[in-house]
Amino acid sequence: MEPDPELEAFATKLFGLARAGETDALCAYVDAGVPVNLRNDKGDTLLMLAAYHGHAATVRALTARGADPDLANDRGQTPLAGAVFKKETEVIRALMDAGADPAAGTPSALDTARFFGSSDIVGMLGPR
Repeated sequence: MEPDPELEAFATKLFGLARAGETDALCAYVDAGVPVNLRNDKGDTLLMLAAYHGHAATVRALTARGADPDLANDRGQTPLAGAVFKKETEVIRALMDAGADPAAGTPSALDTARFFGSSDIVGMLGPR
């Protein structure tokens, strides 16, 4: 089956909105029917890209619409582990509020925080 260039361009636009934290525009598409757990060719979801790029408001909006905070990409990384790696504390809070599991993924968010010696983040991920 031939790839559809228009569909690919549309998907690229959506993932770009997630990376840029364009919450209103991205959520308008999700509200219109784009799957909230849409993945790119690396298995990254819209939530993963928003989290990794530090957009807490977009993370909150996507999880409010049902985005799975524990959905790992093709490398086993979760949005929470990505946020921990980037030390995005507001995103970490948003994902934890949405029920993200600090032990999910490979490496997990907890393992990532410990590896980098981020005791403050380990504390954020611990029992609430």
